[in-house]
Amino acid sequence: MTTDHDLIETRAQLIAPFEAGCKPADAWRIGTEHEKFVYRLSDHAAPSYDEPGGIRDLLTGMEAFGWEPVREGDTVIALKGPDGAISLEPAGQFELSGAPLADIHATCAESNRHLRQCREVGERLGLGFLGLGFWPDKRRDELPVMPKGRYEIMRRHMPRVGGLGLDMMLRTCTIQTNLDYASEADMVMKFRVSMALQPLATALFANSPFTEGRPNGFKSFRSHIWTDTDPARTGTLPFVFEDGFGFERYADYALDVPMYFVFRDGKYIDAAGLSFRDFLAGKLSVLPGELPRASDWVDHLSTAFPEVRMKSYLEMRGADGGRWDRICALPALWVGLLYDADAMAAAWDVCKRWTPADHDRLRAEVPRLGLQAASPNGGTLQDLAKQVLHIADAGLARRARLNGAGDSEQGFLGVLHEIADSGCTNADRMLTAYEGEWGGDVSRLYAAESY
Repeated sequence: MTTDHDLIETRAQLIAPFEAGCKPADAWRIGTEHEKFVYRLSDHAAPSYDEPGGIRDLLTGMEAFGWEPVREGDTVIALKGPDGAISLEPAGQFELSGAPLADIHATCAESNRHLRQCREVGERLGLGFLGLGFWPDKRRDELPVMPKGRYEIMRRHMPRVGGLGLDMMLRTCTIQTNLDYASEADMVMKFRVSMALQPLATALFANSPFTEGRPNGFKSFRSHIWTDTDPARTGTLPFVFEDGFGFERYADYALDVPMYFVFRDGKYIDAAGLSFRDFLAGKLSVLPGELPRASDWVDHLSTAFPEVRMKSYLEMRGADGGRWDRICALPALWVGLLYDADAMAAAWDVCKRWTPADHDRLRAEVPRLGLQAASPNGGTLQDLAKQVLHIADAGLARRARLNGAGDSEQGFLGVLHEIADSGCTNADRMLTAYEGEWGGDVSRLYAAESY
């Protein structure tokens, strides 16, 4: 059995984390992650870590609910507990990485529990929580930076490789779903379906139309930001659709992603831009003669940011942060499509003929056009959304996971059906309000979009 401190000396050790993810269908679980912007109720400013009533006090306040502190040196930078982990994004975005759960009813209960705890502590500290994909009114220089070593390395490196990487770090929030696979072949099919349809999720969850108080011309500016963050570690992965794709091919991709850091003795060593292949050969300039440990490879896998990412599970990364009902809608969409064999086959039939040019066009157009982008199948993504949601709904019906009241998981798709039927995403709804009842005052969204 491999431990975190084992040296990586064979190619099989690089594949091991992916193989370890294989599990039978009855052991598949659902992990849901969601980030929130934290703001002071008094003036909508983003609180710093150290200030009274700031992010440190927020973390400390959450300990009353059984969360245990995680420290970097003497600094509390995260919490762990039965509902997973709470962590901080670079500018203090507050994230729950939920526990792996059996159904979406449990996911919804977990999310509601977390948001209730946030509100209780937030009310005492004078803090609110905003559900959007991008800060609607903050400049970069108005935002704090959290005291986490890896973020300092990333902040130095980002401007070298892209124009919007600092915006990604400081001004975005997302909802993410993590799902299991049965085998390498099952992983391949799930990766292909979810990668192809990730732009559809981006369109349905589009929720970042404002920058520094004004419309920015996008439905999902958060998604656009990823197109100019770091091309070596982001985007769609064309090789996923090629013959021969599997665990080894993804490992080769990850090896070619430039490094960020190595963690040693409680500190992050700056390795930004260096090669993990050199590390495997004992030629990493910042640790000459050392070979990587298994934990180094796991850390490195977390620094690739494609639209779908593999660790020992698959991560769906295309959605903006959003309102509480979106937190449960995202896993409902992907579970409906990927955890039922008939639904996954039907979803693949929808997109299996798409060309690399189709994938590239969707990735480029959807952040601006949302559901009005043209579908490779004819019509618009709104038309495609109705078709795909019908498939997901049938997949959830066949799963037949009921709560105590006899409700199925299908109800969590309700908000997405409304969006697909109307063609009006939350970004569209806010833009209409901005031009109308808000009178051009974007601060009105704090009341409308807070948890």
